[in-house]
Amino acid sequence: MKLSNTLLRLRKRLESKVGKAIADYNMIEDGDTILVCISGGKDSYTLLSLLMALRERAPIAFRLIAMNLDQKQPGFPAEVLPAYLEQLGIDYRIVEQDTYSVVRTKLPAGKTTCSLCSRLRRGAIYRTAKELGANKIALGNHRDDIVHTLFLNLLFGGQLKAMPPKLVTDDGAHVLIRPLAYCAESDIARLARGMAYPIIPCNLCGAQDNLQREKIRAMMADWDRRFPGRTEAVFSALQKVVPSHLADHSLFDFRGLRPGVELAAVAGGDPVLDPQRQADWWSAPDVVPIRVLRS
Repeated sequence: MKLSNTLLRLRKRLESKVGKAIADYNMIEDGDTILVCISGGKDSYTLLSLLMALRERAPIAFRLIAMNLDQKQPGFPAEVLPAYLEQLGIDYRIVEQDTYSVVRTKLPAGKTTCSLCSRLRRGAIYRTAKELGANKIALGNHRDDIVHTLFLNLLFGGQLKAMPPKLVTDDGAHVLIRPLAYCAESDIARLARGMAYPIIPCNLCGAQDNLQREKIRAMMADWDRRFPGRTEAVFSALQKVVPSHLADHSLFDFRGLRPGVELAAVAGGDPVLDPQRQADWWSAPDVVPIRVLRS
């Protein structure tokens, strides 16, 4: 496919943002095997495409394996993703598991399906990563997803918590990474349209109109429309946390505050989220390609 100059500039900008996120959080290291979760949506297609492009010029070797979970949704075009991935020439796995019937059976009509569906998907992904020897799992969540999750937890969960760019799984077996963490959904959507990805709609979560996440999405869209740049500002705030100006006494020693006494704020983070910074080669446009472990 011959890309227009506009689309090429957009792709280059997204590659730079993904590269910066990878470097900032040390998401990918030499010798990694990364399971890239492909749902058939715009985000996961973009994720795979950008990771493949960055792999070609990275000064380290890492392997990518694409994985799709066929949830046996009625009318799901099972032939689309294998044909697309074959065309890309990437190693892939299609995992068949009828989570659709489980969700529909367990939950009454009208109840949101995301929580149960997510747990079932997560189990299948972790199991597949273990079987294939993948130590990293790449998810297609972008900057807007992270901001929306912050407000979901804040307004409906009573927690100041978002969706981290990097996280160790509960069992400690894998590291989840979100290389699109710095990318705006609108840019991803523009690239997906220009690249004409074979988008596959979801009949579980995609068909629901009563999701709290959709309410948050509408709220942020309204804010951005009236006050442009709000989503960027909120995401920036997530990277500039000041524990001494919040109220969690487990993160800052409020009890120890006295006149004339200076206290250092307690980081309160997970060591895996605070790695040493890698060099800026991820986002450098003119790095010489090096050896890669071919899938």
